[in-house]
Amino acid sequence: MSRATLPPETELPPVIVGAGPAGIRAAQTLAAHGLRPIVLDEGARGGGQIYRQPPTGFARSAKALYGFEARRAQAVHAALDDNLSRIDYRPERLVWNAGPGWLDVLHQTRSQRLPWRDVIVATGATDRILPLPGWTLPGVYSLGGAQVALKAQGCAIGQRVVLMGTGPLLYLVAYQYARAGRGHGVSVAAVLDTAHWRDKLAGTPGLLSQPATLAKGSYYLAWLRAHGVPVHWGVQPERVQGLTQVQGLQWRDRQGRPQHTECDAVALGYALRPESQLADLLDCRFHFDALNRAQVPERDSAGRSSVGGVYLAGDGAGIQGADAAEWAGERAALALLQDRGLAVDGQRAQALEQRLARLQAFRQGLERAFPFPVHWAAQAPDDLIVCRCEEITAGALRRQVREAGAPEMNRLKALSRVGMGRCQGRMCGAAAAEILAHASGQDIAQVGRLRAQAPLKPLPLAMVCEPAAPEAP
Repeated sequence: MSRATLPPETELPPVIVGAGPAGIRAAQTLAAHGLRPIVLDEGARGGGQIYRQPPTGFARSAKALYGFEARRAQAVHAALDDNLSRIDYRPERLVWNAGPGWLDVLHQTRSQRLPWRDVIVATGATDRILPLPGWTLPGVYSLGGAQVALKAQGCAIGQRVVLMGTGPLLYLVAYQYARAGRGHGVSVAAVLDTAHWRDKLAGTPGLLSQPATLAKGSYYLAWLRAHGVPVHWGVQPERVQGLTQVQGLQWRDRQGRPQHTECDAVALGYALRPESQLADLLDCRFHFDALNRAQVPERDSAGRSSVGGVYLAGDGAGIQGADAAEWAGERAALALLQDRGLAVDGQRAQALEQRLARLQAFRQGLERAFPFPVHWAAQAPDDLIVCRCEEITAGALRRQVREAGAPEMNRLKALSRVGMGRCQGRMCGAAAAEILAHASGQDIAQVGRLRAQAPLKPLPLAMVCEPAAPEAP
């Protein structure tokens, strides 16, 4: 459809991509000021990953699903439900491409081009994966994937599960599995943290800035230990063992002694990384953020990006957690309203910015308590598959750096095909960047990022592209 046939920009409603805590609070704020935003979400029900809702008719209580976060989860869900008559909520929509003034949106097998004047990107986060030998075996999941199985379907990824990596999510998922599995034949065989106990102590001053959150994390650890779940710090994972499925995990303890744990499933993850591909397609400017150890889109304290009309909220622009996502979603909505010339409560906007700023000390504490395993790239064997879609090994990446002198990620992609598969680098990009930085002797900040390419996620072969006509509410 030509630009001339689209509605005038002044008549276009705001668009929000993502119905997690950030997107829902943004929608609530816009609706309260008389706008009717379009809310696009991949999920069938709102809540995002952290407050993911199970299918309709699922019997488990909110307390069983969300633990300490049950009230907050219910409040976020209620905020969406209470505003359904005032927003244009469109679940099961994948935004797979974007550009100046338009979004390509897939629903089932239909794709339509949706015009926008202003858009709030609230795409959340995903696991940061560092592979190890055997990670392509059936039975290996990300920590987030293991959590989805438990929340959405009430099932475990195995009967004897090892949880491995580092970050707060490691202990949360371990606690959820150990508690839910009692009496159901599911056990947590071990929790293996690559961070040392001394790291936890070093991070404590920063973590004390959010005592309630620190207390919850301490409770998870205490509960695991009180119920006989082995917890090990300072470990070095070596290999997932098995022929056609997971049968065990080989690792070294903090003294360097070899260890073996029998299991039939492994969940791994090294904290979270922002889902920033949509912001990239929208041409937002990026910068390297040491706290996230990643290239993230730039935004000001109100959530404005470097592109007019594009606002960023929640973990998609930098990991801060669910509470901060709610505040950032509301603040970005207030910024959008201000930029449309509508009156907002300036004191409320300032208070939200102050809350977000105070979280920085806690985030720094988390990074001290759960540091990235900086020696991973040096220890990764040459035959380790880094990009499972294209079967690209660490050795193949090192060879391209050595022989072709690939200096940055997109050159490495062109030479090796890393990141060209189904995940578009979402799973392998962080690990490939670490290999490139180590092999080339550069700092991780210098190797850049994989530029986002459409489609952001796999599309059905039967997809039909339809004219850019507005959908009925």
